[in-house]
Amino acid sequence: MLITIEGIDGTGKSTLIRNLSETLRDLKPVITREPTSTWIGKQVRRGIAEEIDPVAEALLFTADHAAHIREVIRPALSEGKLVISDRYSDSRFAYQSVTLNAILPDARGWLDAIHRGWTIVPDRTYLLTIPVDNAMKRLSDDRDDTEHFEKADILSRVQKNYLMAAERDPERFVIIDAMLEKEKIGSFVAESIRQFVKQ
Repeated sequence: MLITIEGIDGTGKSTLIRNLSETLRDLKPVITREPTSTWIGKQVRRGIAEEIDPVAEALLFTADHAAHIREVIRPALSEGKLVISDRYSDSRFAYQSVTLNAILPDARGWLDAIHRGWTIVPDRTYLLTIPVDNAMKRLSDDRDDTEHFEKADILSRVQKNYLMAAERDPERFVIIDAMLEKEKIGSFVAESIRQFVKQ
């Protein structure tokens, strides 16, 4: 079973993942993330830092996603393991649709076509949502510098893309208010995953 945690920067995904790794330890989940720690994932981070061409950036993200599926996701699922990923393909559709918007006439359609036929759709996605101003404050409090994605106008459009994805696939997405206490969010998601695994 593949569970993904999504949301714009500043929603607390990393905190939630750390919480789940502890509270769901008995289920022995495979905790992973995108970008990965592979050499491709490192190039993705380098590309972000250097603000490379948006098409090149999107293709790097997609290459990392493909490697992630082959090396981590598919083997774990074939063994019947629970996989929890901090970001996955929905991040690409949400973020790259924004960065590619001025370059391609149908950025989302292009991204869909690149992924069609080989990616694995998550069984459930927990989408953390937050007012963008609050996300920006969290980011400024936590870091000295920000990535080019971490601007209010970009994050606002990214969050809209996420919410549209949730509207298209309401059975997969669970929307969570990221302004709630982190312990409350962690407990809710952990229990939700336990119940989902039992189905």
